[in-house]
Amino acid sequence: MIEIIPNWHPLLVHFTIGILSCSVLFYVASYAFDLNFRLERQWIHVANWTLWTGCLFTIFTVLAGWHAYNTVAHDDVAHAAMTLHRNWAIPTALAFLLLGVAALRTVKRNRKPAALFISSSIIALLMLMTTGWLGAEVVYRHGLGVMSLPNTQEEHHHHAHEANEEASSPHTDDEETMPMPVEEHNHADHQH
Repeated sequence: MIEIIPNWHPLLVHFTIGILSCSVLFYVASYAFDLNFRLERQWIHVANWTLWTGCLFTIFTVLAGWHAYNTVAHDDVAHAAMTLHRNWAIPTALAFLLLGVAALRTVKRNRKPAALFISSSIIALLMLMTTGWLGAEVVYRHGLGVMSLPNTQEEHHHHAHEANEEASSPHTDDEETMPMPVEEHNHADHQH
């Protein structure tokens, strides 16, 4: 794997989130707006293809996420965060895969998606947003999968980001700015 990235999950997950989100937005737009028939059919085609492409990415994203769950070094607090993320990710993936199958059936019958399909898509999107939030918590709050954190105790990073902005440090010398050392352990220590 690329040295800076411990596994493929961070590379795949953003495609999954972006593509599936666009799919739901196109489904909702095609259902909500009174469009001429041709434009409405085009939006449904785009929604279907982005859903199916997103489902393909979802499969690989979940597999890479499962690998990350079982291989990334972590402590007990991070393990709980990873487990919560996993527990949202699997039902979310299943929801979108079921929507992908339902969309295939809709296309075969040459029908417009029903209100139940649109409602289910919106619920799946909310689940996807929650799963993404929890994944961001795992990385940005617990620091999992990152090579290092900045050492803010050595030298403070002083500079202005804009010409009229004064340089200032958000930390005082008295503050403890380094994260606590993480006791790494084998993932097999936890029961799943």
